[in-house]
Amino acid sequence: MKRRSPGRVVDGRTPFGYLNGMNMTSPPGRDAVKALVPETPIAPENRITITAARHWPGRINAEISDIVGTAHLWRLVWTLSVLDIQQRYRGSILGPFWLTLSTGVMIGAMGVIYAGLFHVNVHTYLPFLSLSLILWNLMSAFTAEGSTCFLGSEGMIRAMRMPLSMHAARVVVRNFLVFAHNIVVIVVVFAIMHKLPGPYSFMIIPGFAIWTVDAFAVSLLLGVFCARFRDIPPIVASIMQIAFFVTPIIWSPTILLHRGIGKVLITWNPFAALLGIIRDPLLGSPLELMTWLVALGYSAVLIIAAGVIFAIARPRIAYWV
Repeated sequence: MKRRSPGRVVDGRTPFGYLNGMNMTSPPGRDAVKALVPETPIAPENRITITAARHWPGRINAEISDIVGTAHLWRLVWTLSVLDIQQRYRGSILGPFWLTLSTGVMIGAMGVIYAGLFHVNVHTYLPFLSLSLILWNLMSAFTAEGSTCFLGSEGMIRAMRMPLSMHAARVVVRNFLVFAHNIVVIVVVFAIMHKLPGPYSFMIIPGFAIWTVDAFAVSLLLGVFCARFRDIPPIVASIMQIAFFVTPIIWSPTILLHRGIGKVLITWNPFAALLGIIRDPLLGSPLELMTWLVALGYSAVLIIAAGVIFAIARPRIAYWV
């Protein structure tokens, strides 16, 4: 049987033709494409050159542009953060207030028990414990969710082009919104114990500013490492669990203040310093310059490390998630 060789029929009106007996388009010739799309010279100032920024000025400029782009998209960051909370508590009646209720019950139970164990006045210990636990929950949420800020947004990172730092900012805003629900517990405890905020309470404003910058930096830093190495999140969780017991959260700093190990756990503990710059002013404790210097020092190291790592790894994050 003689094979019929397919002839080539070309429509004269367009450069595209069809193979006989098949619904396939054959590519047009180069001359036909030039006839349809004539080449126009491009001015040198209008040409776009795409290169991989391997030098530090280019990487830093790309990083700054990424963060500035996140600042311009603050409405989107806020909307996504609210949607995250709604999605997390979808179908719940109390929503985030379930966390507020459980925190209040835990503070009430632990306050009575540990006040007796440490032989301290419950009227002074409960305000201390409520501030410490709620602030610690916020700090641990920043580290835990910041570790997966890029992994949790895998679909969005691959589907559309937007600043990568936006996912870190989303973690910060989302957890501050949850923290706002838990402020009710602090207000109730202070009211029951007839405790008023101290005269230095205005210092919580720069304190929360430091926390915001640190939370954004730690989300970028841990988010990059956890995107590259999937074993980092459980390691971070273990470190935070150990830090909970060696940081003055359930025990007062005055218990170990005059002991050798106590000076190390209180003075050079970054978690203790960050807690102190917000907790101490609300409790009426005098401002200590050493606490602020330690908090600012650790924050500077964290910001520099996060900036360097994010500048290096930013082009690769989309391939790691």
